[in-house]
Amino acid sequence: MKVTILGVGNTLFTDEGTGIRVAEYLSERYTFDGSVSLVDGGTLGLGLLGVMSNADYLIVVDAVRKGGAPGSLYRLCGDEIPKRVFPKNSLHQVDLIEALTLCQVLDKVPETVVIGVEPLDIETFGIELTPTVSAKISAVAQMVLDELKRIGVAAPRPKESDHVPCHSRKDR
Repeated sequence: MKVTILGVGNTLFTDEGTGIRVAEYLSERYTFDGSVSLVDGGTLGLGLLGVMSNADYLIVVDAVRKGGAPGSLYRLCGDEIPKRVFPKNSLHQVDLIEALTLCQVLDKVPETVVIGVEPLDIETFGIELTPTVSAKISAVAQMVLDELKRIGVAAPRPKESDHVPCHSRKDR
C-alpha cells in the first residue's frame, strides 16, 4: 500500500502553515519506509493531482476550521471531508477538494483522512504559528503516526540525532 502524508498550507499566514510545519516536524524526526511519502504540498492544490492519485491512502495535514476552540484536534474522514472543507477557508482548500474530485476522473481516488488543528489566526501575515497552534504540532504529528499504525503501516524510525552528548566533568 502506498501512503502519502501531505502537509498543506501557506506558511506566510500564521496558523495557515500548520500542515507544512507538521510535515517539517515529521521529516526532521523520522525516516519512513519506501511505502510512505512525506510531501510538503504548500498551496499547490491542483498541482498535487499526481501525488494524490498515486497514493492508496492519503493523510492530509492542515489547519481545519470546524468552529471549535483554537488548538482543538481533528480527524476527518469519509463524508466529513467535503462537509467540513467545502465552506472554503482558504484558496488551497478549494484546489485540494477539486484535486480529490479529479482523482475520480482518473479512477484513482485514495482513501483520504484529514488530520488537523483548529487555527487561531490564518489571516495575519507572519511566518510563525500562534503559540496556541505551535503547542499542538507534536500532538498533530502523533495523530499522523497513530493513523499509520491504524492502517497497519510500519512505524517510522526515529532519526539519529546529530547532537553529541556532553560528558560532565568533575570540578578539579
